[in-house]
Amino acid sequence: MIKKTPPSMDEWLKEAKADAKASQCGMFLVHNGVVRQSAKAQVRAGQKDAPSVTGMNFSYDAEKVDAAISKALAMPGIYLVKVWLNEGVLTVGDDIMFVLVGGDIRPHVVDALQALVGEIKNHCVTEEEFYA
Repeated sequence: MIKKTPPSMDEWLKEAKADAKASQCGMFLVHNGVVRQSAKAQVRAGQKDAPSVTGMNFSYDAEKVDAAISKALAMPGIYLVKVWLNEGVLTVGDDIMFVLVGGDIRPHVVDALQALVGEIKNHCVTEEEFYA
């Protein structure tokens, strides 16, 4: 697998706003995940002396992602969800994901974005980190 070129965020948001469902949206929020030097396991464990991550092999299960999107769209006040995921061997600074959620009011959109990103990270993707 070769890493994908991320979409233009300006174009992505423009397309989202042009969607018929967007007329009900009072707010859009975007999450942009990137490969970082500190591994998620290191961050959770509070390790400060662990080696730096130099990259990762990233993949995802499309059916699980679709199910996560459907679950987010079923949340109160959510009218639009877009997800883009990278794949392949990625290096520090590469984009991993873009997640856009549009809905009626801020609390609904924040809740849906947090739930969706958490679901994707914890149940839909596989990350093999490489260390220096």
